[in-house]
Amino acid sequence: MNWITRLPFFVVLMGFGALAMLVPAAHGAIMEDFMTMRVFFYGFILFSILTLMIALATAGYTPPSVARSQLVGLLAAFTVLPLMFAVPFYEAVGNTTYINAWFEMVSSFTTTGATVYENAGRLTPSLHLWRALVGWLGGLLVWITAVSIFAPMNLGGFEVRAAAGGSGGAVRSFTQIAKIADPSERLVRYTLTLTPIYAGLTLALWIGLVIMGEFPYIALCHAMSVLSTSGISPIGGLYFAASRFWGELLIFFFFAFALSRLTFSRGLTGEGEQGLRRDPEFLTALVLIGSVTALLFLRHFIGASETEERANLVEVASALWGALFTVTSFLTTTGFESHYWDGAADWSGLDTPGLFLIGMALIGGGVATTAGGVKLLRIYALYRHGEREQERLLHPSSVGGGGREARRIRKQGAFISWVFFMLFALSIATIMLLLSLTGVQFETAMVLAVSALSTTGPLASVAAETPISYAGIPDGAKAILAAAMVLGRLETLAIIALFNPEIWQR
Repeated sequence: MNWITRLPFFVVLMGFGALAMLVPAAHGAIMEDFMTMRVFFYGFILFSILTLMIALATAGYTPPSVARSQLVGLLAAFTVLPLMFAVPFYEAVGNTTYINAWFEMVSSFTTTGATVYENAGRLTPSLHLWRALVGWLGGLLVWITAVSIFAPMNLGGFEVRAAAGGSGGAVRSFTQIAKIADPSERLVRYTLTLTPIYAGLTLALWIGLVIMGEFPYIALCHAMSVLSTSGISPIGGLYFAASRFWGELLIFFFFAFALSRLTFSRGLTGEGEQGLRRDPEFLTALVLIGSVTALLFLRHFIGASETEERANLVEVASALWGALFTVTSFLTTTGFESHYWDGAADWSGLDTPGLFLIGMALIGGGVATTAGGVKLLRIYALYRHGEREQERLLHPSSVGGGGREARRIRKQGAFISWVFFMLFALSIATIMLLLSLTGVQFETAMVLAVSALSTTGPLASVAAETPISYAGIPDGAKAILAAAMVLGRLETLAIIALFNPEIWQR
């Protein structure tokens, strides 16, 4: 494996991306879709040769700053690799434009899941598998780079606990990761550690969905979509899934891997013996899910009580489950709707405000997970800071407890969280302005901006008063949204860090 560490990070990713094209090629051969098989096989040959040429040209290159090189390579991965992924996809679809194919691949690789092909029957099963696979690979890349690149650099949410730069336990644990001599070896080490976990969880969910009655091909796509939180489905979502409630119940438990990194990487980022019962992200998620679900259910319950028809227990339970599943799905930025989500509206006669789901997607999931959004740890830090300030208003001479780490989160952690929140809000405003210049209406621009920056593509079809079609927006707006997806995936602080002189000197 030593030869991999000598290659630039982006070249390695390009090689694995080319190798992944063999999967839809093999699937096309099995399904007797020989046109798709040839296109992806030729794509594998073409980009394998191109990767080999770039690898030979850069094999002897030693970057002055490996950390900056990896960060630039990650940015290049989310901007350049979709251009490569789109070539065989464009050729296989045939009756489409390259910008639509490129937009689809950017959306998939950033785990956003926005699609311009709302009619699922327009794409062959092999092309749907390629979309889900690209999203799955993007999720795996997020897992690996979070602990191998972002954690040592205190980015991606890790800055909340390490903002003080002092001698606290959290800071020591994160700097311990950086003690490995070569950052490239650190990248390989965590790749070998996390890839079997990621693949194993996907396999377990796939088998579970098949047991619950789902078709194997659809179950595989949904399993990859849940683990990567891309929300990609070959049948337009879970509403048409054969597994129905039991499949949703199984998926619901797998949402936990997008709420806290402790569910899969405990000890890799210095948490020690901390469990989920003491994890602030997981506890914050439980409070948010419980409160929003209860609020939505209460709203429908009051609406139903004003009607003359009486609902039976099954309708009430279906409405409660539909709200619980959908709220959790959008908090993880997956964007799957429950089969029973519309049942609540039928029961009460009230439409569910999309603003609730927009708020959940904005908050997002846990740090170092595949979920997007602001992240739960930053929300927790802001809440603790607000709680402490309110306590000081009532008792000015009081002393905040909780230990050194709690004080760091309430002060420096809350400060950097507020900075990120403001950058996120400014990003939404900027994207909305740019979309408006292309002719997109204000409400549509707002929903599209939030869905792109939070990497929750299905939000566009649920949150707006009328479903928004990505196929109906101008090509310029698609390019703007694609850039917003990359920005939402990497986060603004990581982009700003590229211009930090300290990063250049590492």
